[in-house]
Amino acid sequence: MRLLVPLVAIVAYALSLAAIAIWPPLVALTLLVTFPFDRNRAVAGRLLRLCGAFVSRSFPFWRIRIEGRWPEGRQAYVVVANHQSFLDIFLLSNLPHEMKWVAKKSLFRVPWIGWAFSMVGDIAVERGDTSSAVEVMGKAKDYLTHGMHVMLFPEGTRSRDGKMLPFKAGAFKLAVDAGVPILPIAVSGTAQGMPKGTPWVRPSRLVVRILEPVSTAVVAAATGREQVRQLAALRDDVRARIERALEDVTGADTSERAAPST
Repeated sequence: MRLLVPLVAIVAYALSLAAIAIWPPLVALTLLVTFPFDRNRAVAGRLLRLCGAFVSRSFPFWRIRIEGRWPEGRQAYVVVANHQSFLDIFLLSNLPHEMKWVAKKSLFRVPWIGWAFSMVGDIAVERGDTSSAVEVMGKAKDYLTHGMHVMLFPEGTRSRDGKMLPFKAGAFKLAVDAGVPILPIAVSGTAQGMPKGTPWVRPSRLVVRILEPVSTAVVAAATGREQVRQLAALRDDVRARIERALEDVTGADTSERAAPST
């Protein structure tokens, strides 16, 4: 049994690396064929997410469960989730819909994987750069206008211990400006499954819980200082919903209890 565990891990890593090597050329070929009639690069993007889902399913140490149901209909959403680990990207790829991810620019510079993100139209943001943030919001709003979901981690970075950091307002301002609802998602177990700062995996129960959509109509109808207040209330409400879901899944306190970011 002791010999079997590392052997299984070696096989899982080998399968994952093979998938990561093979998938981007397939994505590129798919994009070449579908680009003329697929403005959102949805087909190529979905193929890339299947690679992430495959990687997450390659490790038998990870017991994956998807809870809740994606809302019916063709409504586009700003999807927000707590961020525990790089594993979140692979785990959330199991969701049944294509989303364009907003991620730090350094991730897009990673050979092969980063190139694939660029190919399918994911959105790179340079942290701390105001002009980059404006450009990102413009691209994301364009996707939403054309029916494509946009995925963001409102904490802005990964938590080292699984406890949620304060949420930033950008994702919520995007939803208000685009006139679309927020779709909150709670992610549990990834901090243990692949701790921040290491590519090595550990046994973990991984849970993705899809929560009910949250309307942004009240915030959109407000103006001036009242809209700023309503926007902060929306951000805090969504964070609290995710926090309650995580506590329900894990039975533990998952929040840093820090003052919210603006």
